[in-house]
Amino acid sequence: MLGYKLCCKGKGKSKLERNNRKTKTGVVVSNKMQKTVVVEIEKVFSHPFFGKTMRSFQRFKAHDKDRKCSIGDLVEIMETRPIARDKRWRVVRIIGQGVVRAKDLPKQRAAKAAAEAQSEGEKA
Repeated sequence: MLGYKLCCKGKGKSKLERNNRKTKTGVVVSNKMQKTVVVEIEKVFSHPFFGKTMRSFQRFKAHDKDRKCSIGDLVEIMETRPIARDKRWRVVRIIGQGVVRAKDLPKQRAAKAAAEAQSEGEKA
């Protein structure tokens, strides 16, 4: 059986135990697909040479079996077998509902940056 190992604890009892799998925590940025959510994970790190603090974003499609996730929820996702062409993750639990404000989501960040750039262009 792939993904499982036999674990013997106690007197002659055998139990199948799941292997360790990768887990990540991120914010739901889209729930417009059926039983699928897009989770964005932000990684903050220091540049190895220049030392500047940098941010990178990764997006994962995750399986939401119960369709309970909504935009802005903080969720934990776990690696799993391929479910669809792009889905290799599933939602384990919702850590907080609506924790992230709408203005902090990616589309709103991009719109805000474009508006600021446009207003600076008008001032010049």
